[in-house]
Amino acid sequence: MSAKQRKWIFQLLPYTILTVIGICFLLPLLWVLVASVDANALQSLKTPSHLTGNNYIDVLTNKDNQRAFLIGLLMSGSQAVLVVILGLLAAYPLSRYQLRYKKPFMLTILFMTSLPITAVMVPVYQLFLTLKLYNNIFGVILFFVASAMPYGIWMLKNFMDSVPSELEEAAWIDGASVFVGIRKVVAPLMIPGICTVAIFTFSGSWGNFFVPYILLQSPEKFPASLKIYQFFGQYGMADYGKLAAFSVMYAIPSVVLYILSQRFMSKGFSMQGGMKG
Repeated sequence: MSAKQRKWIFQLLPYTILTVIGICFLLPLLWVLVASVDANALQSLKTPSHLTGNNYIDVLTNKDNQRAFLIGLLMSGSQAVLVVILGLLAAYPLSRYQLRYKKPFMLTILFMTSLPITAVMVPVYQLFLTLKLYNNIFGVILFFVASAMPYGIWMLKNFMDSVPSELEEAAWIDGASVFVGIRKVVAPLMIPGICTVAIFTFSGSWGNFFVPYILLQSPEKFPASLKIYQFFGQYGMADYGKLAAFSVMYAIPSVVLYILSQRFMSKGFSMQGGMKG
């Protein structure tokens, strides 16, 4: 084998590996899309004998599914809003003030962002029983907010560091308070970072199955992430058509959120701030 052929193979190898990985991700997605419009969907990928929209109609007209989607949106939306607001207030002194123990505190926050939820669920379960928050939607929202706060604070602090403090000082000279400066000066310049944190926070709780499964008991309080169980019967049998249609509907909020905010996210990861001359 010549040196030119070896060079060509080494250049082609990464693209081959990426193509194989892409196909592995594409096939399950293709199955979901095809099975959702197949009246006789099976576990294997096949061409539908005839297309139908009954799977989507059955999913959308089911009142339990409607309630589950609303509960899921309530949980995820409330968490995203609270994490952004509380995270901004917590990130502000970490970004603007020279605190004595800021570095150890930031390292603690960084450690908490990597802490798996499964490691704390047993004491959390006992705490929820003691505080009468078990089987309570509001309690689940509180846990989601608490578990997402380290990530929110860490990210928002880094975004806030890129906003020049001179802009706030100019607002203070004009008579603005600290909170007015945050709301009218800092927050507008952090819109890309705020959108980034809100999107990841929303997506994290929207797709969370484990926490609601542990902390909720009543089926009427289950979010959409738990309703996937309804399509599985005894002995491992499943209604694959409705399961696929539900999965497509379940993915829509996150997909729409990413599409609408992708330009904010791309700016959020590269935002360097700005100053007026």
